[in-house]
Amino acid sequence: MEAYNSNCNKARLAEPGYVPDGTSRRIRDLEIASRPREYVERFGIENAPPDILLALLLRTGIPGVNAVELARALLRKYGSLRNLSSVSVSELCSMRGVGPTKAQILKAALMLAQHIRAEEQVDRPRIQRPEDVFALLGARAAALEKEIFWVLVLDRKNKLKCEPLDVTSGILDASLVHPREVFREAIRNAAGAIVLVHNHPSGDPAPSAEDIRITQQLIDAGKVIDIKVLDHVILGHGQTMHVNFCSLRESGVVSF
Repeated sequence: MEAYNSNCNKARLAEPGYVPDGTSRRIRDLEIASRPREYVERFGIENAPPDILLALLLRTGIPGVNAVELARALLRKYGSLRNLSSVSVSELCSMRGVGPTKAQILKAALMLAQHIRAEEQVDRPRIQRPEDVFALLGARAAALEKEIFWVLVLDRKNKLKCEPLDVTSGILDASLVHPREVFREAIRNAAGAIVLVHNHPSGDPAPSAEDIRITQQLIDAGKVIDIKVLDHVILGHGQTMHVNFCSLRESGVVSF
């Protein structure tokens, strides 16, 4: 009978406005995996499930219902985070234990997620040819008096995932590039592939022996961690902004 009553109480917790009459376990009485702050401290917030994340936003529950149970009740009531994100603040307020402040915090967090999705859907350039690289960075490179090394982080469809990443910069044509710096950014941005780019302030885009050596080193490092290096484009400049670059892939001086 006790087990039956316990199951009934858990099911009723998902009902709108329901709060059990008996006392519920407090946050500090829960297992570590169900304590929001302790959970993220131990496992990292990026590994936290939705109920833990919602509980962090809610911060507190009400007598008889802790924040984790309240978060789970919200998820059960609306079925998914997507459905929850479409609920108005006033409707959230109608659920006992939420209230205006918590409802606004929840709605704000869910709206931020929608804004992130909208930003991701903005048309991003596709990098398929060295000409695309030149169109992206050629004008910027022409104005530089020192050498900059960029990494273009691409998704699986070769679309740019973020702004070109400035990995290293040097004085004039001296620049040191280490695979650790290049692939740290690629991994952080979940790259499907990358394109290496740097400029020659002298204006001549012809690759040096060091350019070739570094490129091969980075290609080999990419194979180890399964991030493909598609090309290394060296940008030069001249009297006009006609195409002035060298693709190490197209030149055949490096094996990709």
